[in-house]
Amino acid sequence: MSSTGVDAVSVDFQLRALVGKGFRFVDPRDEHGDVLAVVGVRAHHNVLDVVELHGEDDVIATRMPPDQDVLAPRRVYWREQGPASVVMAKLLSLPDEYLPGSLHLPARVSA
Repeated sequence: MSSTGVDAVSVDFQLRALVGKGFRFVDPRDEHGDVLAVVGVRAHHNVLDVVELHGEDDVIATRMPPDQDVLAPRRVYWREQGPASVVMAKLLSLPDEYLPGSLHLPARVSA
């Protein structure tokens, strides 16, 4: 994050925007009570959107069919990984409904 705190404000604003769009967040913890990640999920229209925050520069956002395993999907419509502010901005800019051909559809997700 920048020394001015601009990125922190942006990420806070983006998290609030995701909550406003219906994302529900959980923070799974390990056996010692340490947070492993912050995971947000939103089921809507004909898709499932998931955002996993592992750190400021390690965020993964995924749009997938609703029948997929949230944390290990075998098929996705869209996926982005990188810094929190960049990934969440792209997630927020996605159209609500998935229309075939509207997003890049990778053949499969490699493990």
